[in-house]
This record gives sequence, C-alpha cells and structure tokens, in this order.
Amino acid sequence: MRIRKIAAILCLIAALSCFFMPVRASADEDGKNALTVGVPVDRCPVFYQDSATGEITGIGVDLMRAAAENAGYEVSFVRIREATLKEALDNEAYDVVMPFGSAVPSASGKTSIVTENLFQTPFTLVTKGNGNLPQLNDFHFHVGMLHSLAGGAETVKQLYPGMEITLYETMSECVKALRTGEVDALLHNSYVWSYVLQKPAYSDLKVQPGAMFSMDFRAGAQDTPKGQEIIERLNDGIAGLTDTRRQAITLDYTSRKLYQYGFSDFIYQYGLIALLVVLLIVVVAALAVMKNREIRSAHEEKIRQLVDQDPLTGVLSLDGFRKRAEELLRTHPDTPYLLVYANIKNFKFINDSLGMASGDELLRFWARQTLPTLSDEEAIGRVTADRFVVLRRNGGDEALRRDDQEVLGPVRNYFTDRGRENRVLLCGGIYVVTPADHQQINIDHMMDCARMAEKKVRSTRNEGYEFYNPEQWEKDKQVADIINHLPAAIKSGGLHVWYQPQVNYETKKITGAEALCRWDHHELGFLYPLDFITVLEESGLIYDLDCYVWDRVCQDLHRWNEQGCRRCVSVNVSRCDIREDRDIPGQFSRLIQKYNLSPDQLRIEITETAFAENPELLISNTVKMRELGFQVEMDDFGSGYSSLHMLKEVPIDRIKLDLHFLTSSGDQEKSRTIVGCMIQMVDMLGMKLIAEGVETPEQAEFLHSRGCQEMQGYYFYKPMPVEEFEKTIRTDAAEGIQ
Repeated sequence: MRIRKIAAILCLIAALSCFFMPVRASADEDGKNALTVGVPVDRCPVFYQDSATGEITGIGVDLMRAAAENAGYEVSFVRIREATLKEALDNEAYDVVMPFGSAVPSASGKTSIVTENLFQTPFTLVTKGNGNLPQLNDFHFHVGMLHSLAGGAETVKQLYPGMEITLYETMSECVKALRTGEVDALLHNSYVWSYVLQKPAYSDLKVQPGAMFSMDFRAGAQDTPKGQEIIERLNDGIAGLTDTRRQAITLDYTSRKLYQYGFSDFIYQYGLIALLVVLLIVVVAALAVMKNREIRSAHEEKIRQLVDQDPLTGVLSLDGFRKRAEELLRTHPDTPYLLVYANIKNFKFINDSLGMASGDELLRFWARQTLPTLSDEEAIGRVTADRFVVLRRNGGDEALRRDDQEVLGPVRNYFTDRGRENRVLLCGGIYVVTPADHQQINIDHMMDCARMAEKKVRSTRNEGYEFYNPEQWEKDKQVADIINHLPAAIKSGGLHVWYQPQVNYETKKITGAEALCRWDHHELGFLYPLDFITVLEESGLIYDLDCYVWDRVCQDLHRWNEQGCRRCVSVNVSRCDIREDRDIPGQFSRLIQKYNLSPDQLRIEITETAFAENPELLISNTVKMRELGFQVEMDDFGSGYSSLHMLKEVPIDRIKLDLHFLTSSGDQEKSRTIVGCMIQMVDMLGMKLIAEGVETPEQAEFLHSRGCQEMQGYYFYKPMPVEEFEKTIRTDAAEGIQ
C-alpha cells in the first residue's frame, strides 16, 4: 500500500514537471529543443538572404547557430516582418530576436533580457566626400540611421546624448538625406558599410575611421520564465565559443564578394560608355536605313526615269509631262500658262537625206536649247518622234519673241550654221490655259487643242505658230500688262484719283465725294476701274492700289483744309484688303495723323458682299474704325444677296443704296416699292442713307419723295479729275446747282 502511494506521488511530480517546463515542448529526434530566432535580412553580411538558396545567412546567423548548438538547440532563422526589433519582441512567434546592443523595452513596454555578447560590432560614421566631421558629442551633430535599427539607436543615444538621430526606411533614403544636408553623417556597423559602399552610386561616400565605436551584439527575449530559461541556456552556448571561431566566421563573410551588381549599377558605372555604344548603334542603324532608302530611292528614280523621261533627249516623256503639267497647274492656280505643241515639218526629209543620226542630234539640240530657258514652274516633254510639248508661263508677246530668238531660231538654223543648206521648218500650236482649265485639269484636252492649231499651220503654210483661242490670249496679255505695270504706274503717276460729287437733293449743294481711280496705261490706253480692279483683286495687288488712293485722297483733303475748304471723301476698301495680318484701322489712323485731318473727313466704304463673305473679320475691323472716329459705309447695298441679318449685326453709319432695282428689267412698280421700303427701313434703323447711280430726274424725284436726301450719280455729276472737282466745288459754293 505504501509502495503504491509513493509511485503515485512520483507520477504526479513527473506530470507537474512536464507542465511547468519553460522551454519548448518540441524536440528533434536527437532530443534537441527547437529554437526560432527572428532576424532582419537587410544587413549584409551580418544578416541577409542568400539569393541562390533563399536561406537566411550571415555572420550573426553563423555565430548564433554555433552558440545555440552548444546550448542544445536546433535553431531556425526567420525574417522579422515588423518595422523594428522592439516590435518583434512582442511577437510570440520568435523565441528570441537579434541583434541588440543592450536590453530595451518592447514596443508595448514589456521588459526584455539579452544574452551575453556574441562579438563586438564596430559602428562607423559615413559622410559625403571629404567633409569635416563634427565631434560625436557635438550638440548639433545630426545622424541618420535605418528605422530597423531603432533599438540600436536608443543604445547610441545612451552613449552619446548630444547626438540627434533621424530614422529612415531604406538605405537610399538615408543616402539622399546625407546628400541633401538633412543629416551630417550616416551610422551603421562597419560590416554592413563594407557591403553597401560597393554600390557604384555611393562612390562619393566616405567611411570615417576616426569616428568608430563598438557595440555589443546580443540576442533578446521578453523577460519571462521562458525567456530567462532560453537566455540562460544560450549564454552557456556563447561561453563555449572560442575567439578563434568568432574570428573565423567574421573573416569568412567579410572576405566574400557578396555585392551583386544590378542593371542600375551597370548604368551608373558604365552609363557614358553604354550611351556612346547605344548612340553608335543608333547612328549605324540610321545610316543603314538611310542607305537602304537611298538605294531604294535611286532604284525608284531609275524606274521613274525609264517611265517619265525620254531616253533620247533627256526631257520628260509624254506620261511624265502629263503628271508634271497637272502638278504645276494644281499648285499654281493663279499663274497664267500657255501649252505649246510643236513639231518639225520636214523631219522625214531630214532623216532620209542626212540620216537618222542627224535627226536624233537635232532633237537633242532642240531639248538642250529649251531646258535652260525653263523655270521650275515650267515643263517640256517629247510626245513622239519630232513632236514636243511645252507648258510655259504666259509672259506675253515679249516672252514669245524671246523664245523665238533663243530657242526656235537656233533650231531652224541648226544645219545651215553647220554648212548645210537644210533649213528646219517648225510648226507650233498654242493653247492659252483658261481659269476653267485650272479647275478641271485635262492635259490631253489642252494638248489636243494645241495640236489642232499646229495642224492648221502645217496645212496652210510652211512654218510659224497659231493660237487655238486667240481671245483668251488677248485677255491674258491685258491681265499680264496690268499686273506687270502697276508698280511703275504708281511711281510714275500713271494712276489718277478722280472724284464724283455727292449732293443734297433739297439744297442742291455738294456734301462730299467718292474717290475713284483712273489709269492712263502707256500701252492699253485710258482704263476705267472695271478694266483693272477685278484683275488686281485676283492677283493680290489691289491693296497696293488702294494704299496709293488713300494716301492721295488724304493729301487732297489736307490741301483743301489749308485753303479753308473742308470736305468729306468716301474711299473704297476692297474685300481683299481685310486680312488677319493687316491693321487697316491703324493704317487710316496713321494717315489722318500724318496729314492733320479729322476722322470724320474720311468715310470708309466696304461692299455689302465683303460683309457676307467674312463677317467676323469685317465686323471687328469696322468696330475698330468707328472707335477711332471714322464713318463706315456699306457700299452697293441691294446689288447682291442682301442680308437683313447683317444690318442687325454690322455697326454701320451710312448705307449706299444701289439703284439696281430701278434700272434693271422686271416689274418696275414692285422695284419702286422695294426701294421705298428699304429707305424706310434704313431710316428706322437710325442709319444715314445715300443713293448712288442716280441717272435721271425721275429717279431723283422718286427717291426724294421716299425720304432720301443725299444722292450720287451721272444726273448730278460724272467722276472728274481733281482739278475739275476743285473748280466745281468753288462754283458750287458760290452759286449752287441750278
């Protein structure tokens, strides 16, 4: 009975001893207890993760493994996920956490205990370049450390109370802070610096050996019975480590080349060389592409020449001429052109009598004589055999005479100049390209027309040329004469400003005048506006003429002011004058300042159709002119497609009513009703009114009966030269109109 009681007590004691045992219950097959150690892995070569095996290794790992094995533990290392070692102390998944320099409270405030020192860790300051390092106890000394070293930072603060420490998440942030001057130096253990400073981008950082101090390297755990037991056993294991073993482990890792160069390191170290290599490759590739394009272009050009170029003479083939002529007409729609079709009437006789070689040389000579006379905007092609076609700018009779002298004359005399009696007979037909041809380009049609004219010459006489459409030729000649002689006419005084008086019907007195232009052309004779205004508008030269007229009118107004006869004159502004790049209001303002005039003496006439074509630009210019004090008139109102909406939108001072309704065919009674309503409408809109084109007393009386007082037209006065106008003014002032 007593034996049974003793056995029961022993079993109870054994059970209680197992229940209260402070170490882990798990054990390996050899009876060793398992120990889990939490470590950081960003401190190579002290702690890091092997890239090949994925295992955690390093100086600290090997030292702790040796100590743990001495203490009877089977140790495993895991990466701590917490931001700091102090936070890791609160995680029960780790039996111990390392490294610590001394015992520090956990993040939650729990006390900790640490092992004996595994080895002395040298801590070193790193600065930028060769900057002077302050004393470690300097009150203003500012150091940067990794946030994962927060526990070690507390130990450093205990050693150097005057040191200010800022924690950063990554090493790159630490280095950036150092470079920007946020901190004076960076602090880490020397073993880590030996690894980190292998990075080429950190070549400007320098270790300060004079600022080195040592810290203990310990493992820590919470101060609990379990923690105390583990720490006590580990201390036994640490005591069993020899200095030789510690040094061997340290030397093994510090002598390894652990830093692995990445792409960014390569770029930093060899960036310039790499850039030069890349540039070289790009240049070589670009040259290869360009060479390939050049070869392809040359090949395409060779094919094009075979198709578009005549192999005998070097001029364009028929297909090549078609394409080039169409391109020129399309890109130069305002350029007058001639299409000339020519051939040698006696070419067969030349071939038969002198040989085909002589005929070929004659054709080559014709091409050589022609090509230098052509501009880039002209073209020549060989149709077939002895037939050539030329697209030539229309330069008038003078250009034709020059071509006859420089090209056709030498061709006619090609054989006679070489001692033979054969004179070359040339026949040509000329088609004058019309504006309609520019719109609907048909080169074959133009060639057919020129060929018909050439055929007429060939069948009626030995040589010469004929126009297919002579009326267009005469018209184009006149256009060319007008365009070419305008600058000379402005300089020589060939342009004259005439005035047509404007009259108050009730008082019969002259109230103003409209400035008109006449051209005394030295070849075409006396020209009226209808003869040249449209031509100048289409050629873009109307602005030159208008500027001349505006200036002459201001000169006359200034002279009349000096004579004590103050007048108002209306001047015309063409729709082509108003452009974005021209300041028409400013130009008129400068003119009245130049000639000491008041703005109300110059009335600006703009046609009704101009407002309809570009209302926004015209309205903005009109507003500016009225702001400057000028009166703006809408000219030819009622002659085009009138828009009542324009009357509402456009700021106009006076309407010039065109009497088209009273002079054209149709129901005259309806016309008179429309004119009467227009007069009433203008009056109700608060605008002034003047009727132009009044030719009969019946028209004048009708307008007066409907409320129109100011009039202009042949019934009162025709346009007259300035001298006659001045005489009329003096007579009007003295007598009035009877």
